[in-house]
Amino acid sequence: MAEIYEGAQIVRRIAAAQPLLAVTASELLPGAEHASDAAILDDFRARAGSVFHACGTCVMGSHSSQSVVDARLRVHGVAGLRVADASVFPNVTSGNTNAPTIMLAEKAADLIREESRAAAV
Repeated sequence: MAEIYEGAQIVRRIAAAQPLLAVTASELLPGAEHASDAAILDDFRARAGSVFHACGTCVMGSHSSQSVVDARLRVHGVAGLRVADASVFPNVTSGNTNAPTIMLAEKAADLIREESRAAAV
């Protein structure tokens, strides 16, 4: 939170300096009347968000103490459950997550079909 407050103060100093001041009518949000630490942090909490899709929340790995899913997307310790979305990505992709997520879903479908065929034999 200290870094957020400091960042807000830096942006305000930049906006108050020429030549930017000459082309700025006023601070839109949170507004000059919100000058206290608490007001700035309250505004941040109210408006903070991300343009990124959530990724990387279900780590893939071989051991359940250090990961959520194995290399075949199966959740450790839960029979019949897989995770087939961007949460298994090790990093946020540099582009839109749609195509890589579709690719992962196709791979998950292949894995499920493969295991289903093996079980039927």
